[in-house]
Amino acid sequence: MADQKTVHFIIERQDTPDSKPYTEEFLVPYRPALNVVAALMEIQKKPVTKDGKKTTPVVWECNCLEKVCGACMMVINGKARQACATLVDQISQPIRLAPARTFPVIRDLQIDRSVMFESLKRIQGWVEVDGSWEVNTAPIQDPNVAATAYEISHCMTCGCCLEACPNVGPQSDFIGPAPTVQSYLFNLNPLGKFDKEKRLNALMEKGGITSCGNSQNCVEVCPKDIKLTTYLAQLNRDVNKQALKNIFNK
Repeated sequence: MADQKTVHFIIERQDTPDSKPYTEEFLVPYRPALNVVAALMEIQKKPVTKDGKKTTPVVWECNCLEKVCGACMMVINGKARQACATLVDQISQPIRLAPARTFPVIRDLQIDRSVMFESLKRIQGWVEVDGSWEVNTAPIQDPNVAATAYEISHCMTCGCCLEACPNVGPQSDFIGPAPTVQSYLFNLNPLGKFDKEKRLNALMEKGGITSCGNSQNCVEVCPKDIKLTTYLAQLNRDVNKQALKNIFNK
């Protein structure tokens, strides 16, 4: 009987947030439609390296398994991707997995994305609503605006765009494409627009929209194909208008 086909993984591991990273190699039995998360589950069931050495199960994060939650984001063959949507047949071997080091590493491939949620607090990424309306009395939104809002609302806060952005990291205070564009989303909301000035003023501060270098990397890696730089450009115009308004109101 012919040898079973396998998939070769080289995984960057890290035991604690402060320890040095190291790599381990694994062979996973191949099957059609195998994705990276399923392969990691096979390694978890039998944590034995390519050389036959027993090791600890690889730690990573996942939830929905259908590219909705964003939790399984990692660097796969040098590119930030969703592991649940990455099929081994569509990438080259050996498959190299690494944590997204734009974020603090907790262990192995698991990262701490708290900074993204703190940034959402900064730009007031919510709508102030006290109560509800009947359908016929609810605020009306233009269908064209609603289509744009619907696209942006697909953001999973996965962090792919921050990992790919050359302006996010220790060299800059830029909060990143996703949190910035979320301010545009809430400014489009019929109720959220009443807090538009607060969001625009927040984006004028250090690490705001002026730190964006328009590299387009975020657009390339966004798993939801959101036109991030298009909305960043519109948001930049809104910020400039607000800055002028602030000057004249002094």
